[in-house]
Amino acid sequence: MSAKKPLGDFLRARRQVTTVDQVGLAGGGSRRIPGLRREEVATLAGVSTDYYIRLEQGRERHPSDQVLQALARVFDLTSEATEHMYDLASPRAHRRRPPGGSDQVSAGVMRLLDRWDHAPAFVVNHRQDVLARNHLADGLHAWMDHSDNLLRFTFLNPASHEFYLDWEDEALAKLADLRAFVGADRDDPALFELVEELSEASEDFRRMWARHDVRAKTDELKRLHHPLVGDLILWHETLAIASTPDLRIFVSSAEPGSPSERALAHLGRLEPDAHVPRSVRRAVPDVAGRRRARSLRD
Repeated sequence: MSAKKPLGDFLRARRQVTTVDQVGLAGGGSRRIPGLRREEVATLAGVSTDYYIRLEQGRERHPSDQVLQALARVFDLTSEATEHMYDLASPRAHRRRPPGGSDQVSAGVMRLLDRWDHAPAFVVNHRQDVLARNHLADGLHAWMDHSDNLLRFTFLNPASHEFYLDWEDEALAKLADLRAFVGADRDDPALFELVEELSEASEDFRRMWARHDVRAKTDELKRLHHPLVGDLILWHETLAIASTPDLRIFVSSAEPGSPSERALAHLGRLEPDAHVPRSVRRAVPDVAGRRRARSLRD
């Protein structure tokens, strides 16, 4: 997350992943640089090359709506990515988050999680910290290192490459969702620290974060592997919590009658200590205890 020229970083990243074939330019041939040249973007957007260079360098920070619309067309941005670009060009008023205030999971949400005894479900905040989860979600991945944050687990725990059978797609989706959900909100020191930590520790994170992909999580099919119950194919849904906009519920379900449904049922019958073989067990956070404590406080 660059505080100096966020719009310029975004434009450069989108330029580098947009090909000449995508924009209908002839004579792509072999290139020393990925994607489009700056002068090509400028021509397609109807602005001068010098003006576009100033945009990327952060010397011009407030382009007109007409310029932004033209750039959205050149890069074939989705509606989410276009909104993100507009927000970078003209950030909305910061939503001041009271310390810890947005991380409170209500007793009602806790009861809802516990009623989903056939579906893994957990609550995350805007940094993808896992704040609460039900018994099945505990069994699915609470036993692994860094399971209290989806991004740390994905990029810092090698076991995530075995857990997510489509690891590259999963990692890209998590980062695209992070950008879509936090937008241009640069008022969260903890988020900056998380991005800095992952940037220093993971080459994969640096590579993927530099793409500036923007796509909010909605519904998607996930292929997972659990050391006790084997491969799982689960449908993942993202649910908003109206009373706390910074929090969301991630819930997964299996096709009725499928091997994945039977595997989840088996996982749900296991005692917490048996969720993973001792030979591959990691430190298990006391998630259930924290959930009960929160529920009592609420």
